[in-house]
Amino acid sequence: MINRRKTRQIQLGNVTVGGGAPITVQSMTKTDTRDVQATLLEIWALEAAGCEIVRCAVPVREAAEKLGEIKRQIRIPLVADIHFNYKLALIALEQGVDGLRLNPGNIGGKKFVMEVVSLAKDRKIPIRIGVNAGSLEKDLLEKYSGPTAQGMVESALRHIHILEECNYQEMKVSLKASDPPMMIEAYEMLADKVDYPFHLGVTEAGTPGVGTIKSAVGLGAVLSQGIGDTIRVSLSADPTEEVRVGIDILKALGLRKGGLTFVSCPSCGRADVDLVKLAKEVEDEFRGLNEEIHIAVMGCEVNGPGEARAADIGVAGGRGIGLIFKGGEVVRKVPEAEIVSAMREEVDKFVAERKAAKAAAGAAD
Repeated sequence: MINRRKTRQIQLGNVTVGGGAPITVQSMTKTDTRDVQATLLEIWALEAAGCEIVRCAVPVREAAEKLGEIKRQIRIPLVADIHFNYKLALIALEQGVDGLRLNPGNIGGKKFVMEVVSLAKDRKIPIRIGVNAGSLEKDLLEKYSGPTAQGMVESALRHIHILEECNYQEMKVSLKASDPPMMIEAYEMLADKVDYPFHLGVTEAGTPGVGTIKSAVGLGAVLSQGIGDTIRVSLSADPTEEVRVGIDILKALGLRKGGLTFVSCPSCGRADVDLVKLAKEVEDEFRGLNEEIHIAVMGCEVNGPGEARAADIGVAGGRGIGLIFKGGEVVRKVPEAEIVSAMREEVDKFVAERKAAKAAAGAAD
């Protein structure tokens, strides 16, 4: 059982962050925000994948001016990612975004920060202070002889104090680095100094292979301490993959329930089926399934029957065949070539039966 860090609570549109609220998974579009249709298609795909907050880059005025059109056609909160130009933040707020990501120390001075904060207050829009090890202030790089966790925390506190001096505390904070140990140390250090909610991430984590590992290590280490209120996995990949990995990290830690839980054995010399191929086929078959269900693919008689019985729907491979389990009981014996289609049939039946049972229970009430 992970005891969550106590934090303030902020509201991004219809999503609550911090204060014990469920940890959310977010992503960022990779499109040119000026291309509304391309951006919408990406956000709609993210929504379908389970993304709960989306962020768009706002490098120029035209991008900021398109945010309202985008916002009106999506269902999840929209955050504008702003750097250096406070006017873009003002336009984004006027367009109705649900949140800002900016660092108040790099948008031109306190006068301009006050303008942004004043409008954000009126609209009750939270601000994320986003510190990145790759873009620390020059004096901090000199002070600490390069990017360090200490420098990241000092940078975050600078920006936090600017907003606090403006009497604005509707904020969350991120301390991202591509080096997981540095990121872990930074979040641990700042957690003892402030009570604002944290946005977690290992930035520039890489391609899905190495990036998933680095993200799981960094996010998992911090989340397991109860630190973290919303997460983003940064991968050089389709952003829906970021969402899938983020959800899987939360589920692996017991911080999220529901959806597909998929387990498969690694295979070994005892396996009588091509387990690696079978596991990949089954995972691909059910990748888009948005139902709470536990599916297991096992390869031999040692652990196979036990794990398959523990799942809602499972298969234990044998010599050229598969035993299909449902609710702990063998319901079918099928040839190896028919295992995937048989599991699809049994999963569909399981989901339909559960929905019918819920409907009947509701009618009885």
